[in-house]
Amino acid sequence: MSQELQEKRIMQSIRQYQIPLQQYMALMDLEERNERLFYKLLIDHVEELLPVVYTPTVGEACQKYGSIFRRPQGLYISLKERGKILEVLKNWHEKSIQVIVVTDGQRILGLGDLGCQGMGIPVGKLALYTALGGVRPSACLPITIDVGTNNEELLKDEFYIGLRQKRVVGQEYKDFLHEFMTAVKQNYGEKVLIQFEDFANHNAFDLLARYRSTHLVFNDDIQGTAAVVLAGVVAALKLVDGTLPEHTFLFFGAGEAGTGIAELIAFEISKQANAPLEEARKKIWLVDSKGLIVNSRMDSLQSFKKPWAHEHEPVKNLVDAIKALKPTVLIGSAGIGQTFTQEVIESMASINEKPVILALSNPTTQSECTAEQAYTWSKGHAIFASGSPFDPVEYNGKVYVPGQANNAYIFPGFGLGLVISGAIRVHDEMLLAAAEALAQQVTQENYDKGLIYPPFSNIREISAHIASNVAAKAYELGLATQLPRPKDLVKYAKSCMYSPVYRSYR
Repeated sequence: MSQELQEKRIMQSIRQYQIPLQQYMALMDLEERNERLFYKLLIDHVEELLPVVYTPTVGEACQKYGSIFRRPQGLYISLKERGKILEVLKNWHEKSIQVIVVTDGQRILGLGDLGCQGMGIPVGKLALYTALGGVRPSACLPITIDVGTNNEELLKDEFYIGLRQKRVVGQEYKDFLHEFMTAVKQNYGEKVLIQFEDFANHNAFDLLARYRSTHLVFNDDIQGTAAVVLAGVVAALKLVDGTLPEHTFLFFGAGEAGTGIAELIAFEISKQANAPLEEARKKIWLVDSKGLIVNSRMDSLQSFKKPWAHEHEPVKNLVDAIKALKPTVLIGSAGIGQTFTQEVIESMASINEKPVILALSNPTTQSECTAEQAYTWSKGHAIFASGSPFDPVEYNGKVYVPGQANNAYIFPGFGLGLVISGAIRVHDEMLLAAAEALAQQVTQENYDKGLIYPPFSNIREISAHIASNVAAKAYELGLATQLPRPKDLVKYAKSCMYSPVYRSYR
């Protein structure tokens, strides 16, 4: 049977499952059994299969990981391996690793602490690194660090696959992670990309700050989300007037995603306006669970929120903040569903002719509002994108196609750019380069539908452009080790991409 016919047959069988989790399990079995066919399927049917392999289905898969567990898909490193992490890494069957995605399972999507069952996330992310970014599957290593879980239900669950103990915190946790980071560099060298995934807020910021100057590290929740949202905002400027520094941004949610996005937007504003970063930050306001982040709250704020405390009287809720600040862009990243109420959307629409509304929380149940709500309540004026996929919406005879601000636009191409340039550090300038490359891929045809992101069907082409932009920035900053620099980076990126087509044997 030709690969095409096999592909057709498997797709037919997968479409017969009514339940996404069953489709997920069938695809994971296929990956185990026939890797090339799995990736061929994923590349050719990316728009259909992305929600199965990644959000929202992967969230349910992590919640039920113990009961659907067949075989380990990645490397588990538990506290029992303390002092021996280097040995454990050496036991992995592939020796030349380029990308590691690691989680400790403490904050999986919007679902909380899933402990060891968070492995679904690194596995899913790396499948996308290969399918969308072309990084060889053998060069990808999913890792879950098992330091226990505080999830009582899981600790009582007979099928739970991790350590049955409360999470280790404080110095013991830091030391264990430090041993891991040291062992990775020792075993795989300076150029291995370590992507932190779904760590709790305080640990995510801490790990990034601690290792960004010594390792090639990237946090998708903080930096990937930021780059994809910045790209959407830059693209949206074609539909609303004004330059980036002329807009006012209001965030609902001040966690790692919210502050990460805010910081990158501020960085781009400061670059465009040729102004200090502190000045640029004043165009951006954040609302957390206690209301607007203002100067008078400074003493009680966590350190990552402090740069966002501006001079203003206290404001308790989101609607009042919109009325007081008159933002042009509203961004939701709090992980709490249905917080963009009718009053919120109508307030945005009364201030702006075309309000930009980004409801970024995943999975769909956590989304701040649906696409239908955004278009209906704004009378069709909103420029809307969301974290989870929504179907097109018909309003007043016009069809609106909501964009999806999905990190999968950025991180596969970003990682490929780091790999092909042999980069040794990640710099914020590279994130801007990735965001710019993505915004440039939005065509007039996309804009006519109200889209601020290009369609996923073209994702490998998009990833090649992002990779080339990121690699160019790495060369420019003197962080690239792959010398001499290739003449045509887009062409080079494409030539480095893994192809899942069967090899021909004589």
